[in-house]
Amino acid sequence: MTRRPIRAEPSADDAVRLPAPLPAPELTEAECRRCGTYIAGLDGRYACGVCGWVNDHSEGHRRLPTADEDPDRPAARGRAHKPRPLPLGPPDGPLPGPLDGPPGGAGPSPTGH
Repeated sequence: MTRRPIRAEPSADDAVRLPAPLPAPELTEAECRRCGTYIAGLDGRYACGVCGWVNDHSEGHRRLPTADEDPDRPAARGRAHKPRPLPLGPPDGPLPGPLDGPPGGAGPSPTGH
């Protein structure tokens, strides 16, 4: 087995090009427009946990990053994930129905006595 030579510094071809880091989001505060609760948000985008009000994404202080700029975006795979197909039709045999009651005739009599 032949060993590869060890280089002191990686060449420019070896460098991995990473996207520029996104600026940190700014914590902003406001009152809910529906119920008046004091709420906090990121970059002017809010969601109220009391009444469920949410402002439109376009009201934010800066544009949202694209999917390509998202550092948490999963890596692309060779093929799209397909869900497993559902079974074809009902199982063989009769379908289970309601039970008539416990075996042995226990329980109230049909005449009510």
